[in-house]
Amino acid sequence: MTFHPRLGCSSISFRHLPLASALETMAGLGFAELDLGALPGVCDHVPYHLDGPAVAAVAREVQDSGLRVRSINGDIGDLNRPLNPQEHADRARHLDMLLALASRTGARALVLPCGSLSHEPLRTLVQDLDLVAAELAAAAAKAAAAGIELWTESLHFFRLCWNTGLARQLTERLAGSGVDVVMDFSHIVASGGDPEQFVDLFHPQIAHVHLRDAVPGNINLSIGNGQADFAAGLKALADKGYSGHFSLELETRDVTNEERPAAAARAASYISDLI
Repeated sequence: MTFHPRLGCSSISFRHLPLASALETMAGLGFAELDLGALPGVCDHVPYHLDGPAVAAVAREVQDSGLRVRSINGDIGDLNRPLNPQEHADRARHLDMLLALASRTGARALVLPCGSLSHEPLRTLVQDLDLVAAELAAAAAKAAAAGIELWTESLHFFRLCWNTGLARQLTERLAGSGVDVVMDFSHIVASGGDPEQFVDLFHPQIAHVHLRDAVPGNINLSIGNGQADFAAGLKALADKGYSGHFSLELETRDVTNEERPAAAARAASYISDLI
């Protein structure tokens, strides 16, 4: 089966499988590219406590699969939480290991989140947004030195920047930092937002697109089972000259694990026609 060459699949789509099996499944379906999930509590394909041997082991499994890595979707902790010196050192080591993994796997970018898993700021909203932006900018500088791009999912329904207005405030703070934006259809729709409006607001910064369906309040739906208007959103991206890639991030809960490969193939065919 052949899908659009700019369409990949996130390993999060098959998070119930060990990494090697997830990679084999994606390759068997016809994908040539993946996003590698490294999110504690969501996908353990990359150990949260990374060291050199763990980086080498994950990189070897990815290389053996023959799949290209577009990005690594990682987490180095709550970026709106002030840290003591030891915590700063621990975060820096974790970032270094994720960047080493990105280099070893040939990934274009590392993706980091837009704050903690709460809509409530840890201090004031202004202080939290300032700190998230500063941490992302610092990570981007370190990533650039390693030849890696730094992206953030600036609107994430479960995190600090959970709606379009907050995503806009964060993006304004990141101007000139080198941090680009990941657009996720499901998080936009779950927050009550409009993907076309998101494209209009953020298209200069959008570097990558995640694809999953949603309804307000629920991001975990298979493509076609929610309210996301993929045709309109993808057209809006094309009209703005978007030339980046797309990834199916099918962390869905409306299909069984046995049905998941077939659902991913259907989604890939549908989205390929729209791209």
